[in-house]
Amino acid sequence: MDLNDYYYFVHVVEKQGFASAGRALGVPKSRLSRHIAQLEDRLGARLIQRTSRQFVVTDVGMAFYNHARTALDAIEAAETTVRQKTHDLSGRVRLSCSVGIAQFALSRILADFLEENPKVDVIQNVTNQAIDLVESGMDIALRGHAGPLPDSTLIQTKLAATPWHLFAAPAYLDRAGHPETPDALLGHAGLKIGWKPETGQWTLHGGGDVTASIPFQPRLCSDDMLSLKQAAARGLGIVALPAYVCRDDEASGRLVRVLPDWIAGDAQISLLMPSRQGILPAVEALAGFLRRSLPEIVRT
Repeated sequence: MDLNDYYYFVHVVEKQGFASAGRALGVPKSRLSRHIAQLEDRLGARLIQRTSRQFVVTDVGMAFYNHARTALDAIEAAETTVRQKTHDLSGRVRLSCSVGIAQFALSRILADFLEENPKVDVIQNVTNQAIDLVESGMDIALRGHAGPLPDSTLIQTKLAATPWHLFAAPAYLDRAGHPETPDALLGHAGLKIGWKPETGQWTLHGGGDVTASIPFQPRLCSDDMLSLKQAAARGLGIVALPAYVCRDDEASGRLVRVLPDWIAGDAQISLLMPSRQGILPAVEALAGFLRRSLPEIVRT
């Protein structure tokens, strides 16, 4: 077994192509193709359907990717553990993330990491703008996104799915009514993530391909999820937020899900790095810590 086969296969899948993976890894496209071909020969299965115009990961290829990604993460974690025990891990790591991820996912994770690594410093850039990692000198970025991220030379790793749901305070629903269908949302007060445009729309997904789009006039538009969640808990309207953001409030009864069988957005959090080559041990240690810890923090 050649671990390079696994390594290259994972990055070809994550970069959605041989050319983009080659640019990100700094290796010729021909080398990637050769490793994938010998991996398919050894497994006796087609993992990627590729033509001059199309790149498609097969079902068995996606199943293999999930296991291969887990295996590579475990190997990286093992190497990091050894480095931490055989070297005095130190240095500075620059991390960029959104306000929501900083508030609801990273506050405890970063404190745990710093306690375990007293000689490592973390510089955290918190912004809802998609900054250029290379230009800004960032080592790691965490991005929440609904669709695929733009193709680039960045190494992208999916960490966790973060579905969005509609939430409201019980008192609000008792006063304004409990919607039982998406159409019943018409006329309800809404709270909107983002400050432009100044109108809102809930796009809901039911089972299969069933969707519904409901317009609303927001009482509050904000880039800050905490402000929106608090406004919803005060009974000011219905808000769409990632389920993990409202988990504690839902458990305490301050918020309840509206139309719980409908999803208000399929999203995920991904970890981005400029390169896997020449990574400082402190950067590698934080990246591995995030891969292990963040999925548990945001699970619903």
